[in-house]
Order: sequence, then C-alpha cells, then structure tokens
Amino acid sequence: MEFSDVIAARHSVRDFSDRPVEHAVLKKLLGAASLAPSALNEQPWKFYVAEGETRATVGQVMAQSTVYLADYIDLLGPDRYEEASRWYTDLGGAPVIVGVTLPRTEDIPALMSRCIALGAAIENLLLAATDEGLGACMVTFSYWVRDELGEAFGIDEGRVIAGLVVIGYPSGPVEAPLHSGDVAVFRE
Repeated sequence: MEFSDVIAARHSVRDFSDRPVEHAVLKKLLGAASLAPSALNEQPWKFYVAEGETRATVGQVMAQSTVYLADYIDLLGPDRYEEASRWYTDLGGAPVIVGVTLPRTEDIPALMSRCIALGAAIENLLLAATDEGLGACMVTFSYWVRDELGEAFGIDEGRVIAGLVVIGYPSGPVEAPLHSGDVAVFRE
C-alpha cells in the first residue's frame, strides 16, 4: 500500500475477530513504533504485549473502568454509556493488547517531551498495523486502574503506563475515517 493510502485507511477499529496475530507481525509493528522520533533520541517508550491469559487479566482490569462511567451517564447519554460499558468489558475482543509505558518523572518538560515521542511511536504502530491489514485502536483508561494494569502487564518499577493499543484482525469491513474538514489556518 502507498504511504498516503495507509494514512487515509487508518481508522480506530473497535471490533475484532478471534484470529490470532502472528508474533512476526507484532514484532514488525513494534519495530515501526520504535523508529519514531524522540528528543535526543531518548526513545522513552517500552511496550508490553498481552495475549492469552495475560490479555484476559488486562481485560478484567479494564472492565472495572466502566464502574465509574455511571457518573457520566448524563454527559454521555444512555446509548453512549451502554456502548462504552460493553466495549470496555472486552476491548472489542482484540486478541492483543499492548501496554505503552514511559519512565516515571516529576520533571514536567521531560514528561511533555516523552509524551510527544510516545504519541509518535503509537501513530507509527497504528499505521504499521493498517499496512499489515490489521485493525488497532489507541485506548485511554480510568486512571484509578493504572496500578492494576501495571501489575497485569508486569511493568517494570520506575515506569508508568500511559495507554493501551488493542490490535487484531477486524471482524468485518472497516468504515472510512471521518475527516474534520479544515485543520489548518494559514497566515501571510
């Protein structure tokens, strides 16, 4: 696929088949993620891959995120609340969940720089997944489950989980991404 086609085709997939993802393909995706730019080539990311039993444990932890979604039912509306609750319960059935981590720091400028680098690494991973015919979705989570997520993934001391990426083969056709229209303002 041409690069511009990969960018245009990338879409957050939230419903997956149970077809496993080959380890060679996962290594290729994570290799693409590791090629992202970072300040002073720090490469602050570390990826933890959960499949099988570990994936099930991560899913159980993430299902707890829905407990406090009830507080937002007025904001989301009942249909969106039910949709969010269902999705967080099994993460769309994705066979692979990647925990994305950063080194712990109290240094706000360093944290900001690392977060930007991490975002670039995640985008590389998402684009590589699209190029391989996989679906993927970046997932944030309720902050109060972060320690349990860290335990489930076996995250090193001194690192903090920043987000998840769910990966698998889409269960059906992938919808075309929505574009927001004008995204830039040009000044002379």
